[in-house]
Amino acid sequence: MDQQAIEAIVAEVVSRLNGAAKNDDSIPIAVSARHCHLSQSDLEALFGEGYELTKKADLSQPGQFAANETITIVGPRGSIEKVRILGPARNMTQVEVSQTDSIKLGSKPPLRESGDIKGSAPITLVGPNGSLYKKEGLIIAQAHIHMNPDDAARFDVKNGEYVKVEVGGIRPATLGKVLIRVSPRYKLEMHVDTDEANAGFITGKTKGKLIKDEAAL
Repeated sequence: MDQQAIEAIVAEVVSRLNGAAKNDDSIPIAVSARHCHLSQSDLEALFGEGYELTKKADLSQPGQFAANETITIVGPRGSIEKVRILGPARNMTQVEVSQTDSIKLGSKPPLRESGDIKGSAPITLVGPNGSLYKKEGLIIAQAHIHMNPDDAARFDVKNGEYVKVEVGGIRPATLGKVLIRVSPRYKLEMHVDTDEANAGFITGKTKGKLIKDEAAL
């Protein structure tokens, strides 16, 4: 077989793969366990002056990582140890838990979009170098889908829109009021918490089908 024929076959295979990717309407789903984001000042208060997070593993979203460092979070009736810190440091501190976690803590965090912590529940953070009481910052994160602008165009959705996602498997479920978050920095992926994952038998290999929620428009 000559070089020209080989190149033609390779081009055909690549074309078919690209076509299949464009026609794939499934959404990869990731299970987001309890975790926290710390501001640099709060990180230093808990771990020491000038402290920097060390990377344990990269996350699916570009530039984000799970740190080796963990903290203990304390509520009115209980505490949870070894809560993973996600890096890099942010401009504000936020702790994301499930409803089950909130019962153990004795707290009443609101269901919020990540980053919306105004008026949210208080929480105490304990690190190896000290502790902090935060008047707000504890939330249950709204289920959401990260996607870049090309994905948004393909699915015909926009940033801030709510959709439904159907999940198959041994316990089929439909998740409503799933928030669309669009940014050139994002990789296509839906995030659910552990309560949502357990209810639908969702694992890291599960995919869902996006459905336009006309009632939410």
